[in-house]
Amino acid sequence: MSIDPKHLEMIEEVRRQIPSDWKVEFSGDTIVMQASSTDIHQRNLAVIQRQFERFAPEGYLFSNNTDLYSPQVAKLRNPDLTCLPDDAMTTGRSTTPAELALIAVEVVSPTNPENDWTGKLRDYPDMGIPLYLIVDARQETVTLFQEIDGGRYRMREDADFGQTIHVPAPFDFALDTARLISY
Repeated sequence: MSIDPKHLEMIEEVRRQIPSDWKVEFSGDTIVMQASSTDIHQRNLAVIQRQFERFAPEGYLFSNNTDLYSPQVAKLRNPDLTCLPDDAMTTGRSTTPAELALIAVEVVSPTNPENDWTGKLRDYPDMGIPLYLIVDARQETVTLFQEIDGGRYRMREDADFGQTIHVPAPFDFALDTARLISY
C-alpha cells in the first residue's frame, strides 16, 4: 500500500491555504491538522531536545517538524522532534523516509491529545520508528514506547515530571524531566 499521489497533492494544497504554523499529517485516509504550539509546549520540547542532542549517535541530527513518510503503510506524520541521519536531510525533498528516524518525540497538545496518544501511537510502529516518547504536560508524565512487535510497541515505561526515564540505545541515557512544566 502506498500514499496516493493525489493525497499528497491534497496535503500540499491544504498547506498552501492554512496558516504556516499549522501542522498537516496523513494517516490512512485521514488528514490531521493542528494549530500552532503554546510557549509551554515549545519550552518543554527544547528541554527534551537539549538532553537528546548530547547523546545523538555520530552522523545524526535532530529535526523539528519534519514530514516522515511511509508509503508501505500510507502514512505521513510530522513529529515535534525526530533524529535522522545527516545525509537524509540534504536531499531537498519535503518528506523523509520514516524508517530512517531513530525516535519520534511528541509534546501532547492540550487541545488534541488523542492525536499523540491514539493516532501516532498506532502509526509510528507501523512506520518503523523504533522509539516513541510522549511528553504530556497536562498529566505531568513522560512515556516511552519501544520494541516494535506486530505493528505495535511491546514495551512502555512511564515517569512523572521530576523523575528520570531511561532512553535505550542508540542514545542510552537517563532523561531528566525535572525542568518540564505543566499546562
